[in-house]
Amino acid sequence: MVAGICIHNATVFNGYSTMRNCAVLIKQNKIIDVFNEERFLKKEFKADTQFIDAKGAFVAPGFIDTHIHGIGGFGTEDCSPDSILKMSENLLQYGVTSFIPTLYSAPKEKMLQGINAVVAAMGKEKGARILGMHLEGPFISPERLGVQSADSISPVDLNLMEEFWEASSGHIINMTVAPELKHMRELALFCLSKGIVLQAGHTNATYKQMIEGMQARIMHVTHLFNAMSRMHHRDPGVVGAVFIHPELSCEVIADGIHINPEIIKFLLTCKSLDKVVLVTDALKPTKQKKKKLLANGEEVYLDKCFYRKSDNAIAGSALTMLDSVRNIVSYGFNFEQTVRMASTNPARIMKKDHLGVIAPGYEADIVILNEKLKLLYTIIQGKIFQKGKKLCV
Repeated sequence: MVAGICIHNATVFNGYSTMRNCAVLIKQNKIIDVFNEERFLKKEFKADTQFIDAKGAFVAPGFIDTHIHGIGGFGTEDCSPDSILKMSENLLQYGVTSFIPTLYSAPKEKMLQGINAVVAAMGKEKGARILGMHLEGPFISPERLGVQSADSISPVDLNLMEEFWEASSGHIINMTVAPELKHMRELALFCLSKGIVLQAGHTNATYKQMIEGMQARIMHVTHLFNAMSRMHHRDPGVVGAVFIHPELSCEVIADGIHINPEIIKFLLTCKSLDKVVLVTDALKPTKQKKKKLLANGEEVYLDKCFYRKSDNAIAGSALTMLDSVRNIVSYGFNFEQTVRMASTNPARIMKKDHLGVIAPGYEADIVILNEKLKLLYTIIQGKIFQKGKKLCV
């Protein structure tokens, strides 16, 4: 006899294939089995088993956002555990089951406050789970700041990195760095010893410097095309390295502004699908209802993405993972491919091998969407939510 949650009559996108007329059995926070509807009809269940009849809807691994600054008026720049936890709650309604809050470059004390806030929030989530944190700096190029401020960045400083690591209690998952900076190799080797995934971003690296970075295991690239050296026929730069080297993986912001949809299509004719990760890079005022929009202390305005009011520079996206998935499908990719970019790939690249796949032994982080990609249910470790509200089905 079995107890738990059983989703049946479903089209299951498990992260590597599609299974139709299937059921998924969950017990506590784990996926126990995935089987066909015929077996479901013959199986015996305990009386307290909760059933969800998917009616043919899509069942997929929950979305994982590995680069997000904020949502709903709450952001990492608040340096507040409460703000991080509000991000967690807000993300439920967009199919995100886990995320990596991303800290901007900042002076040492503010970065430490942000790190402490994420650590304090972990384990207290009422929505999407916090996997750890992403440091987007401070060891980045002054020539490719984007909208980060020049006084917030730092030359490579191993002692400072050790302070960040200690403050994080070992919860720095990924870090954006400029491979060309002096002493980057020493920093990279330290991060490698701690299991931190290094990403090339906010960088003016030449192609040669990017190759040197790869030798130090900088193998992932932050928001491809944005805030980095462009491809040129005499020096391929960071962008060229991504296209030339199949080993490199990259983030993509699929809002139609940060990257033209045709370029995303072109990218995926050159790169293996398993090397592309959808991220939002969403800012604090994403889906915010208040009138004044602030991101990292500066006023922004919304026109499909956020622009800094003072100079009209692109400040970041207003994207959700659910909209990102819908956009990618609208560009002509199928849902199976899209699930891999939104769930399976980020889990693998961030070394979270217990997530991103629907198969026995994996954690029960699941989304259920209809064929129009409207979110019906979000399931996080066996807890069922509908429209962001916890349910007992």
